[in-house]
Amino acid sequence: MEQAIISETAIVKNSQIGLGTKIWNFANLYGCQIGNNCMIGTYVEVQNNVKIGNNVRVQSHSFLCSLVTIEDNVFIGHGVMTINDIHPPSGDSTKWKSTLIKKGASIGSNATIFPVTIGENAVVGAGSVVTKDVPDGCTVVGNPARIVKRDSDSDENVH
Repeated sequence: MEQAIISETAIVKNSQIGLGTKIWNFANLYGCQIGNNCMIGTYVEVQNNVKIGNNVRVQSHSFLCSLVTIEDNVFIGHGVMTINDIHPPSGDSTKWKSTLIKKGASIGSNATIFPVTIGENAVVGAGSVVTKDVPDGCTVVGNPARIVKRDSDSDENVH
């Protein structure tokens, strides 16, 4: 496996970067852990205490705030924003809440993710605002995001 490739315009401080991971131009990474074979896009910010598993893609202009954990094989679209301070600006990091994005999940572009758990193989539609946990295998869309499909649904029976 090849070494990580980090753009010379990226800022990477106190972070662990896995083998085969690519960090693109103008990304900012501070005190985070990123697994193997990941891609962190241009203008992405990953703050301290973020943990990213293996084979994760984070597209350009996304923001992963402190206390986000992303498991393996997750896709994060362009401009996705995570939130840990639900009453900003509290200034008190002891009041911040964590987010967990489980393996195989896919988050559409411009989604906003509050401190929640996104289930395994769940899909968050582009532009959605996720304020509640998303169960495994569900698709959510809208503001606030609502379940429109479950793994057990056939394509014809979307509610």
